[in-house]
Amino acid sequence: MGPLLRTVELFYDVLSPYSWLGFEVLCRYQNIWNINLQLRPSLIGGIMKDSGNKPPGLLPRKGQYMANDIKLLRHHFQIPIQFPKDFFSVIIEKGSLSAMRFLTAVSLEHPEMLEKASRELWMRVWSRDEDITQPQSILAAAEKAGMSAEQAQGLLEKISTPKVKNQLKETTEAACRYGAFGLPITVAHVDGQTHMIFGSDRMELLAFLLGEKWMGPVPPAVNARL
Repeated sequence: MGPLLRTVELFYDVLSPYSWLGFEVLCRYQNIWNINLQLRPSLIGGIMKDSGNKPPGLLPRKGQYMANDIKLLRHHFQIPIQFPKDFFSVIIEKGSLSAMRFLTAVSLEHPEMLEKASRELWMRVWSRDEDITQPQSILAAAEKAGMSAEQAQGLLEKISTPKVKNQLKETTEAACRYGAFGLPITVAHVDGQTHMIFGSDRMELLAFLLGEKWMGPVPPAVNARL
C-alpha cells in the first residue's frame, strides 16, 4: 500500500484572477503529487468584509501593479488571462454571487463537473471579457464545460435554494476560520497539522510542506501537452 493521500483544499472565487492561477497549478499537479484536491467555491466579497480587507484595484498603485503582474503571469503560467476592459464594473460592481452559487450547486450535485465549470467561468470573465452574472452567461459556460442544456438549467434553478445559499455561506465562513483575508487560499492537511497558504505564488512552499517536488507552474508532463 502506498502513502496516504494528503488532502489539499483550494478556496476560490472566479472573480479572483490569482485564484485561477492557483487553481490551474493545483489541477496540473493533482495527478503528480500524492494529494486529494478538493475544490471549495467561496465568496471573496464575504471574506473581504469579514477581514476588513479591500480589493487591490481600489488603490491606484496596487491596481497598476496588478495589471502589469497579470500580463507577466499570463506567459509564466501559460494561462490566457487578461484584464477586463472595465475592471471596476466587472469586478467591483457586478461581482460573482450568482456564479459562485452556481458552482456551489455543481459541487453538491455534480462534483465531477466542478473543475471544468469553474474554468469556463474564469475563461469568460478573465480571458474573453464576457459576463458571468446573467443566467444565459452561466448557462453558456456550463454547456461549454460539457453539461447538457437540461443539466445546466436544473443546476441554475437551484442557486436560490437555502441548501445552496447555506453551503456557499458555510464554505466562505470556513475559509475565514482558516484565516483568509482574500482568495485564493490553499489549505494543506499534513501529518495532523493544517497549513493555510495565501495566494498563487506560494506553491513551492506547499510542495515543501507536502514533501513533494516543485517543477514550476507548468510541470514537464503538462508542458508537453500545451
